[in-house]
Amino acid sequence: MPSTAPPTRGPDAAGVTTAALTGAVAGLALAPGRTTVRRAVAATVGAAVLATSEVVARRRQHPGEIPALPHRILMTAALAAPLGALAGWRRSPRPAVVGAVAGAVSGALGLRPQKVVLGPVFGAGFGGLLGTVRPGVRPSVVAAGTVAAYRVTSAAVFRDPQVSLLAEHVDAADLPFVVPHVARTKYVGTDYVRALADELGGEYVRGAPDVGIVASLDELAGPDFDPSAVDPRVREFYEHTTRFTLDIAPRWRPWVVPGYLLYRTVLAHRLGQADVPMRQREIRRGVESRIDTIDLDGDGEPDVRGWIRAVADTGAPIYVGIYTTYRREGRGYVSVGFPVPSGSFTATLAPVARGDGGLRLTSRPGAPSDAGHYLAAVDGDSDRLTAASVAGFAEQLDVTVAPVGPASTAGEAEIHAEHAFWLFGFPILVLEYRIRRKRARPAA
Repeated sequence: MPSTAPPTRGPDAAGVTTAALTGAVAGLALAPGRTTVRRAVAATVGAAVLATSEVVARRRQHPGEIPALPHRILMTAALAAPLGALAGWRRSPRPAVVGAVAGAVSGALGLRPQKVVLGPVFGAGFGGLLGTVRPGVRPSVVAAGTVAAYRVTSAAVFRDPQVSLLAEHVDAADLPFVVPHVARTKYVGTDYVRALADELGGEYVRGAPDVGIVASLDELAGPDFDPSAVDPRVREFYEHTTRFTLDIAPRWRPWVVPGYLLYRTVLAHRLGQADVPMRQREIRRGVESRIDTIDLDGDGEPDVRGWIRAVADTGAPIYVGIYTTYRREGRGYVSVGFPVPSGSFTATLAPVARGDGGLRLTSRPGAPSDAGHYLAAVDGDSDRLTAASVAGFAEQLDVTVAPVGPASTAGEAEIHAEHAFWLFGFPILVLEYRIRRKRARPAA
């Protein structure tokens, strides 16, 4: 809900300077002529327009809000203009092609499946129309015009916000559902917890023996969950995770594969984080799983638990998750923080009882209010958080006991987990896990 408090933010010099430079570059890209005077005038006008928009947007911005939509649209259109000019540097592509590319990028950044589909279709139509109305229109004009028109149309059609600002520059204690641990380097990787221990000044243990991703399921007790009803083997998996091995089988929805391949190529490989395999054959020899811990107060008990999963035969990181639990208003929650450079992405899940002795952790609609997904940036000097809620993303993890076969005894049963993800109600991925107790090594 928009704040009714008077605006308290004001423009800062860095923001105004960045906006002015963006406007100047856009003006140069959109300049109708090649003379020095025309270019100087276009750059000056562009800088003045964007700087003024920045000042006005910041003065009207309330606490807990992001800058107004018109300013955001203006900025993205200005960023698109030089990219369009670059596309037409050596050759002049057809306006429909430029529009389709600009629309596709805008739609992909919107994440919502409907936007991903709408972007290139809208862009091709808008670019083609511009080319018909104004033969010879420059690619920079097509790119900027397409982005602006698409964002206006998208805002009118999809009215619920995708990202909402929760808080700016607050202490981590004010946001218990956000895991505040971030990556101080550009690469996260499987040694992240060691670096975090050096930063926090705690005792680090790599691959801690006989430890779980949570200290006790009793910490999650609440109105919807009675830990005593959980099968002892499921409880053991959560409280002594390192006693088990995991095999993973990813099942991607076909429509999301192109976007995820782009994400993996551009970001995941370079980050060393959230790099889920596309196919089973990528992890033929299974998943290497360990829990690294940090003891901050010297009592011998882990205060930070990092679950590291990597491809067994290559060591390539699949994900690095920092697991925490907390209680609020009589409920327990599990929060998993995925550190990224200067920030973190947190999934906070609420426990729900299953009738078969299993455990469900969920952030789907209907879950308690704290359950959800949050993106946080951490100030490097003050360690204060600026956090946003990422709407539309949901997940649900079901862990149950499944016998291996009809003749299996209780001790031979294996644990099965199904981890499903949705984006704006559309299923995108299911991770199926086979979880088995490690075999005891024979005595020497």
